[in-house]
Amino acid sequence: MLAPSAGREWVELSPNPLPVDTATRWATTPAAGAVVTFLGVTREQSEGRTGVQALTYEAYAGEAVRRMEEIAAAARDRWPAVERLVLLHRTGEVALSEPSVVVVASSPHRAEAFEAAQFCIDTLKETVPIWKREHWEGGSDWAESAQPVQPVRQPTRSG
Repeated sequence: MLAPSAGREWVELSPNPLPVDTATRWATTPAAGAVVTFLGVTREQSEGRTGVQALTYEAYAGEAVRRMEEIAAAARDRWPAVERLVLLHRTGEVALSEPSVVVVASSPHRAEAFEAAQFCIDTLKETVPIWKREHWEGGSDWAESAQPVQPVRQPTRSG
């Protein structure tokens, strides 16, 4: 069972369902006027494929967690007002409509929360060594949208 961190970041991989409500409650602090929660869920279509019934995620666990921690640190460097950050990702089989990834960012104001959350999910998808296999009636294969894992980059300043 996943449990919140004692610190200001909660970063974890898990074969168990992701605790979305717990993550959102944990990120909500008295100083946070904005809490942005992003869920990536399994859908029934993918690039070039329909009828997807489930996904299986595999990860290079130690490196994946290290990269997720780097992402949180980079977000904190760019948006120091962020109260708490959550980056949780499933491994193993994930059924349709179940969350495979949860990102939560809280801050005193919405702009920082939205920007930090978007940076975290976009960078996670580009840099964390997690791969997905799609299952459909009659077969399964690695996702066609797979890309090489990139290093974590510092976020650029906006506006």
